[in-house]
Amino acid sequence: MPFLTIDGQALHYIDQGTGPAVLLAGSYLWDQNMWAPQIAALSQQYRVIAPDLWGHGESGRLPQDTRSLDDIARQALALIDHLEIERFTLVGLSVGGMWGVRLALSSAQRLNGLVLMDTYVGVEPEPTRQYYFSLFKMIEESGEISPQLLDIVVPIFFRPGIDPQSALYRDFRAKLAALPPERLRESIVPMGRITFGREDLLPRLGELNAATTLVICGDQDKPRPPGEAREMAELIGCPCVLVPDAGHISNLENPQFVTEVLLGFLAERN
Repeated sequence: MPFLTIDGQALHYIDQGTGPAVLLAGSYLWDQNMWAPQIAALSQQYRVIAPDLWGHGESGRLPQDTRSLDDIARQALALIDHLEIERFTLVGLSVGGMWGVRLALSSAQRLNGLVLMDTYVGVEPEPTRQYYFSLFKMIEESGEISPQLLDIVVPIFFRPGIDPQSALYRDFRAKLAALPPERLRESIVPMGRITFGREDLLPRLGELNAATTLVICGDQDKPRPPGEAREMAELIGCPCVLVPDAGHISNLENPQFVTEVLLGFLAERN
Protein backbone atom coordinates (compact mmCIF):
# COMPACT_ATOMS: atom_id res chain seq x y z
CA MET A 1 0.00 0.00 0.00
CA PRO A 2 1.67 3.24 -1.11
CA PHE A 3 2.12 6.25 1.15
CA LEU A 4 3.40 9.76 0.45
CA THR A 5 4.61 12.16 3.13
CA ILE A 6 2.92 15.55 2.70
CA ASP A 7 3.21 18.35 5.25
CA GLY A 8 4.93 15.93 7.62
CA GLN A 9 2.26 13.22 7.58
CA ALA A 10 1.85 9.96 5.64
CA LEU A 11 -0.99 10.07 3.13
CA HIS A 12 -2.23 6.62 2.11
CA TYR A 13 -3.64 6.09 -1.37
CA ILE A 14 -4.64 3.44 -3.92
CA ASP A 15 -3.11 3.61 -7.41
CA GLN A 16 -4.69 0.97 -9.64
CA GLY A 17 -5.01 0.42 -13.38
CA THR A 18 -3.53 2.14 -16.41
CA GLY A 19 -4.83 4.76 -18.82
CA PRO A 20 -6.13 8.31 -18.32
CA ALA A 21 -6.01 9.27 -14.64
CA VAL A 22 -9.07 9.53 -12.38
CA LEU A 23 -8.83 10.90 -8.84
CA LEU A 24 -11.58 9.66 -6.51
CA ALA A 25 -12.08 11.98 -3.52
CA GLY A 26 -14.31 10.54 -0.83
CA SER A 27 -16.62 11.52 1.99
CA TYR A 28 -15.86 12.61 5.52
CA LEU A 29 -15.85 9.60 7.89
CA TRP A 30 -15.23 7.14 5.03
CA ASP A 31 -11.94 5.75 3.69
CA GLN A 32 -11.01 4.86 0.11
CA ASN A 33 -12.80 1.51 0.45
CA MET A 34 -16.02 3.41 -0.15
CA TRP A 35 -14.99 3.51 -3.83
CA ALA A 36 -14.45 -0.27 -4.13
CA PRO A 37 -17.16 -0.88 -6.81
CA GLN A 38 -15.97 2.07 -8.89
CA ILE A 39 -12.25 1.23 -8.51
CA ALA A 40 -12.93 -2.33 -9.71
CA ALA A 41 -14.81 -1.12 -12.80
CA LEU A 42 -12.91 2.04 -13.72
CA SER A 43 -9.43 0.54 -13.30
CA GLN A 44 -10.13 -1.74 -16.26
CA GLN A 45 -9.68 1.29 -18.52
CA TYR A 46 -8.26 4.06 -16.33
CA ARG A 47 -5.56 4.75 -13.79
CA VAL A 48 -7.54 5.25 -10.58
CA ILE A 49 -6.08 7.17 -7.64
CA ALA A 50 -8.03 7.09 -4.34
CA PRO A 51 -6.46 8.69 -1.23
CA ASP A 52 -7.57 8.28 2.36
CA LEU A 53 -8.52 11.60 3.92
CA TRP A 54 -6.26 12.61 6.83
CA GLY A 55 -7.13 10.63 9.96
CA HIS A 56 -9.22 8.22 7.88
CA GLY A 57 -8.29 4.72 6.74
CA GLU A 58 -4.54 4.29 6.84
CA SER A 59 -3.55 7.95 6.40
CA GLY A 60 -1.72 9.77 9.18
CA ARG A 61 -3.20 12.49 11.34
CA LEU A 62 -4.32 15.86 10.01
CA PRO A 63 -1.12 17.89 9.45
CA GLN A 64 -0.69 20.62 12.04
CA ASP A 65 -0.97 23.57 9.65
CA THR A 66 -3.97 22.21 7.71
CA ARG A 67 -6.74 24.69 8.43
CA SER A 68 -8.91 24.86 5.32
CA LEU A 69 -10.26 22.93 2.36
CA ASP A 70 -7.77 24.87 0.22
CA ASP A 71 -5.02 23.09 2.15
CA ILE A 72 -6.64 19.71 1.43
CA ALA A 73 -6.84 20.61 -2.29
CA ARG A 74 -3.17 21.64 -2.33
CA GLN A 75 -2.16 18.37 -0.67
CA ALA A 76 -4.15 16.32 -3.19
CA LEU A 77 -2.42 18.13 -6.04
CA ALA A 78 0.92 17.34 -4.39
CA LEU A 79 0.00 13.65 -4.60
CA ILE A 80 -0.91 14.00 -8.29
CA ASP A 81 2.38 15.80 -8.97
CA HIS A 82 4.32 13.09 -7.12
CA LEU A 83 2.69 10.47 -9.37
CA GLU A 84 3.78 12.56 -12.40
CA ILE A 85 0.21 12.87 -13.66
CA GLU A 86 -0.26 15.94 -15.83
CA ARG A 87 -4.02 15.81 -16.46
CA PHE A 88 -6.79 13.95 -14.66
CA THR A 89 -10.52 13.76 -14.00
CA LEU A 90 -11.60 14.50 -10.43
CA VAL A 91 -14.64 12.75 -8.94
CA GLY A 92 -15.42 14.27 -5.54
CA LEU A 93 -18.17 13.06 -3.20
CA SER A 94 -19.25 15.16 -0.20
CA VAL A 95 -16.14 16.85 1.26
CA GLY A 96 -14.26 15.46 -1.76
CA GLY A 97 -16.38 17.72 -3.93
CA MET A 98 -15.96 20.67 -1.56
CA TRP A 99 -12.17 20.66 -1.84
CA GLY A 100 -12.40 19.34 -5.39
CA VAL A 101 -14.00 22.59 -6.58
CA ARG A 102 -11.16 24.50 -4.93
CA LEU A 103 -8.62 22.39 -6.81
CA ALA A 104 -10.55 22.86 -10.06
CA LEU A 105 -10.60 26.64 -9.63
CA SER A 106 -6.90 26.87 -8.80
CA SER A 107 -5.66 24.33 -11.38
CA ALA A 108 -8.26 24.29 -14.17
CA GLN A 109 -5.61 23.50 -16.79
CA ARG A 110 -4.93 20.16 -15.09
CA LEU A 111 -8.49 18.79 -15.29
CA ASN A 112 -10.03 16.73 -18.07
CA GLY A 113 -13.30 16.67 -16.15
CA LEU A 114 -14.96 17.31 -12.79
CA VAL A 115 -17.75 15.28 -11.18
CA LEU A 116 -19.37 16.71 -8.05
CA MET A 117 -21.32 14.08 -6.09
CA ASP A 118 -23.59 14.58 -3.08
CA THR A 119 -21.80 17.79 -2.20
CA TYR A 120 -22.37 21.51 -1.74
CA VAL A 121 -19.88 24.37 -1.91
CA GLY A 122 -22.07 27.06 -0.39
CA VAL A 123 -21.73 27.78 3.32
CA GLU A 124 -23.32 25.29 5.67
CA PRO A 125 -26.75 26.56 6.76
CA GLU A 126 -26.19 28.09 10.20
CA PRO A 127 -28.53 25.80 12.20
CA THR A 128 -26.89 22.74 10.63
CA ARG A 129 -23.41 24.10 11.23
CA GLN A 130 -24.16 24.75 14.90
CA TYR A 131 -25.71 21.29 15.25
CA TYR A 132 -22.69 19.52 13.73
CA PHE A 133 -20.30 21.61 15.83
CA SER A 134 -22.20 20.58 18.97
CA LEU A 135 -21.72 16.92 17.97
CA PHE A 136 -17.99 17.54 17.43
CA LYS A 137 -17.75 19.06 20.90
CA MET A 138 -19.37 15.97 22.44
CA ILE A 139 -17.02 13.65 20.55
CA GLU A 140 -13.99 15.75 21.51
CA GLU A 141 -14.92 15.76 25.19
CA SER A 142 -15.78 12.07 25.44
CA GLY A 143 -13.10 10.74 23.08
CA GLU A 144 -15.62 8.45 21.40
CA ILE A 145 -18.61 8.35 19.12
CA SER A 146 -21.01 6.93 21.68
CA PRO A 147 -23.81 4.49 20.79
CA GLN A 148 -26.28 7.38 21.20
CA LEU A 149 -24.29 9.51 18.75
CA LEU A 150 -23.93 6.60 16.33
CA ASP A 151 -27.73 6.39 16.27
CA ILE A 152 -27.72 10.01 15.06
CA VAL A 153 -24.69 10.06 12.77
CA VAL A 154 -24.88 6.76 10.87
CA PRO A 155 -28.38 7.19 9.36
CA ILE A 156 -27.37 10.60 7.94
CA PHE A 157 -25.29 8.87 5.27
CA PHE A 158 -27.99 6.54 3.91
CA ARG A 159 -31.39 6.74 2.30
CA PRO A 160 -34.34 6.62 4.70
CA GLY A 161 -35.57 3.10 5.21
CA ILE A 162 -32.24 1.34 4.66
CA ASP A 163 -32.04 -1.93 6.59
CA PRO A 164 -29.91 -1.22 9.69
CA GLN A 165 -28.91 -4.89 9.63
CA SER A 166 -27.43 -4.60 6.15
CA ALA A 167 -23.67 -5.14 5.85
CA LEU A 168 -23.16 -1.62 4.47
CA TYR A 169 -24.87 -0.01 7.47
CA ARG A 170 -23.40 -2.28 10.13
CA ASP A 171 -19.82 -2.09 8.81
CA PHE A 172 -19.90 1.71 8.74
CA ARG A 173 -21.29 1.89 12.28
CA ALA A 174 -18.64 -0.54 13.55
CA LYS A 175 -15.82 1.48 11.95
CA LEU A 176 -17.00 4.70 13.59
CA ALA A 177 -17.42 2.99 16.97
CA ALA A 178 -13.83 1.69 16.79
CA LEU A 179 -12.15 5.06 16.14
CA PRO A 180 -9.58 5.71 18.92
CA PRO A 181 -9.77 8.91 21.02
CA GLU A 182 -6.55 10.45 19.65
CA ARG A 183 -7.68 9.99 16.05
CA LEU A 184 -11.03 11.57 16.82
CA ARG A 185 -9.48 14.55 18.61
CA GLU A 186 -6.47 15.12 16.34
CA SER A 187 -8.08 14.51 12.94
CA ILE A 188 -11.76 13.62 12.74
CA VAL A 189 -13.14 16.53 14.78
CA PRO A 190 -10.81 19.19 13.28
CA MET A 191 -11.54 17.88 9.77
CA GLY A 192 -15.25 18.12 10.52
CA ARG A 193 -14.90 21.72 11.64
CA ILE A 194 -12.94 22.56 8.49
CA THR A 195 -15.64 20.90 6.36
CA PHE A 196 -18.71 22.46 7.95
CA GLY A 197 -17.07 25.83 8.62
CA ARG A 198 -16.17 26.26 4.94
CA GLU A 199 -16.43 29.52 3.01
CA ASP A 200 -18.98 30.14 0.27
CA LEU A 201 -17.83 29.22 -3.25
CA LEU A 202 -21.20 29.44 -4.99
CA PRO A 203 -20.32 32.84 -6.55
CA ARG A 204 -17.32 31.23 -8.29
CA LEU A 205 -19.07 28.19 -9.78
CA GLY A 206 -19.57 30.07 -13.04
CA GLU A 207 -15.79 29.95 -13.50
CA LEU A 208 -15.89 26.17 -13.90
CA ASN A 209 -16.01 24.64 -17.37
CA ALA A 210 -19.64 23.63 -17.80
CA ALA A 211 -18.81 21.37 -20.77
CA THR A 212 -16.54 19.18 -18.64
CA THR A 213 -18.48 19.21 -15.35
CA LEU A 214 -21.25 16.96 -14.03
CA VAL A 215 -23.26 17.09 -10.80
CA ILE A 216 -24.62 13.83 -9.32
CA CYS A 217 -26.79 13.40 -6.22
CA GLY A 218 -28.65 10.59 -4.51
CA ASP A 219 -32.37 11.23 -4.93
CA GLN A 220 -32.81 10.66 -1.16
CA ASP A 221 -29.64 12.38 0.08
CA LYS A 222 -30.55 14.03 3.41
CA PRO A 223 -27.46 16.12 4.33
CA ARG A 224 -26.90 17.29 0.74
CA PRO A 225 -30.38 17.20 -0.83
CA PRO A 226 -31.07 17.27 -4.58
CA GLY A 227 -32.11 20.92 -4.37
CA GLU A 228 -28.52 21.89 -3.54
CA ALA A 229 -27.22 19.77 -6.44
CA ARG A 230 -29.63 21.44 -8.87
CA GLU A 231 -28.64 24.88 -7.56
CA MET A 232 -24.96 24.18 -8.21
CA ALA A 233 -25.59 22.64 -11.64
CA GLU A 234 -27.59 25.71 -12.64
CA LEU A 235 -24.81 28.05 -11.52
CA ILE A 236 -22.24 25.99 -13.42
CA GLY A 237 -24.50 25.43 -16.44
CA CYS A 238 -23.89 21.67 -16.44
CA PRO A 239 -26.13 18.59 -16.25
CA CYS A 240 -27.43 17.21 -12.94
CA VAL A 241 -28.09 13.48 -12.56
CA LEU A 242 -30.12 12.05 -9.67
CA VAL A 243 -29.21 8.54 -8.49
CA PRO A 244 -32.34 6.43 -7.85
CA ASP A 245 -32.84 4.83 -4.43
CA ALA A 246 -29.71 6.39 -2.95
CA GLY A 247 -28.76 8.61 -0.05
CA HIS A 248 -25.55 10.51 0.64
CA ILE A 249 -23.11 7.71 -0.23
CA SER A 250 -24.91 7.21 -3.52
CA ASN A 251 -22.03 5.33 -5.16
CA LEU A 252 -22.45 2.48 -2.62
CA GLU A 253 -26.25 2.47 -2.38
CA ASN A 254 -26.66 2.27 -6.17
CA PRO A 255 -23.15 1.35 -7.39
CA GLN A 256 -24.13 0.05 -10.82
CA PHE A 257 -26.01 3.22 -11.76
CA VAL A 258 -23.20 5.52 -10.55
CA THR A 259 -20.48 3.45 -12.22
CA GLU A 260 -22.31 3.54 -15.56
CA VAL A 261 -22.75 7.32 -15.33
CA LEU A 262 -19.05 7.77 -14.51
CA LEU A 263 -17.93 5.47 -17.35
CA GLY A 264 -20.09 7.43 -19.78
CA PHE A 265 -18.70 10.76 -18.55
CA LEU A 266 -15.09 9.52 -18.68
CA ALA A 267 -15.53 8.15 -22.20
CA GLU A 268 -16.53 11.63 -23.40
CA ARG A 269 -13.64 13.35 -21.57
CA ASN A 270 -10.79 11.04 -22.57
